[in-house]
Amino acid sequence: MRIHVLQLIVGDKLSSDSYNMVGLHLLSSGTVVDSGDILMLNRHNVEYVDIHPRGNEAVNVLEEPTVRQANSTQLHTFNDAITGIKDLFAAVENGESIHNELIESAFNPMIESFQEEKDVVSLLISLNSNDDYTYQHSVQVGMLSYYIAKWMNKSEKEALHIGKAGYLHDIGKSKIHSDILHKPAKLTNDEYNEIQKHTIYGYEIIKKSLNDNTLALVALEHHERMDGTGYPLRKKSTEIHSYSLIISVADVYSAMICNRVYQQKRDLLIVLKELHRMSFGQLDPKITQVFIRNMIPNFIGKKVSLSDGRVGTIVMTNPTDFFRPLININNQFLDLSQLGDVEITKIAI
Repeated sequence: MRIHVLQLIVGDKLSSDSYNMVGLHLLSSGTVVDSGDILMLNRHNVEYVDIHPRGNEAVNVLEEPTVRQANSTQLHTFNDAITGIKDLFAAVENGESIHNELIESAFNPMIESFQEEKDVVSLLISLNSNDDYTYQHSVQVGMLSYYIAKWMNKSEKEALHIGKAGYLHDIGKSKIHSDILHKPAKLTNDEYNEIQKHTIYGYEIIKKSLNDNTLALVALEHHERMDGTGYPLRKKSTEIHSYSLIISVADVYSAMICNRVYQQKRDLLIVLKELHRMSFGQLDPKITQVFIRNMIPNFIGKKVSLSDGRVGTIVMTNPTDFFRPLININNQFLDLSQLGDVEITKIAI
């Protein structure tokens, strides 16, 4: 049957090849479309596609989605990267130096295995666990920093350097006592002051071991804020290294989206809205917008709950208002940018 591209949902199976208006072949007959395919068709201004008849129509309930799973190579390299950062922490704790060979052998294969991944958002969320937050956070910040750099059109070499900076940004926590790092209750003032020192410790560790001023600066500056409210030096926008500004966005996102001993992970939409709010003063607005703009298309095809109780599917993003896309509800389209009193309350990732 022929349907408009705006009516496509993730899981539809094409019954004929799809081409754009100049005849470029986009998708083959038999393709089971995902969110990336729907986005591509929209970007090529394809209006109609042919699909095989669907089964029963979806019930108007926000069900838990099928969890996006990493393939065996991705899972292996992700776990190797976690083992790698654990080994780096252990080396510092034992008074040893850290070495580029270990860093790159743990980090670079993971980046390579994820490079063709369309839906990074869902995949990283599926890889979250309640164990080893500090190590998983380092790996995720490294990966997200790499992706942000690529989205900003950095070269592969520079993006890898930025990713490496993200991977090592919290190495100074190896000098913080585990009782403080994993304390489930609120930190005392003295404990909080000690936690803040991980930025200085990280700077010293990298400076001594790797002799890389940029990586050392990122470890020092990743908690600085554009308005001067960060730590440890209360630097302001033009004083902060551009790599540190990238890692700050990835760091804040990862910290809010993950489970921690003292904090439950937050809903993805709430996290992105908070990042957007922080871009007015604390986080670099250009970098934050690049990050959100490249995250939002991954939501095409995802089920959402609306504030009026209805449930629908995101079919198109809105470039002028990230959080008010076009929604399909029982084949009726709802443009949230035209409805100020209705908003998305939850996205099923």
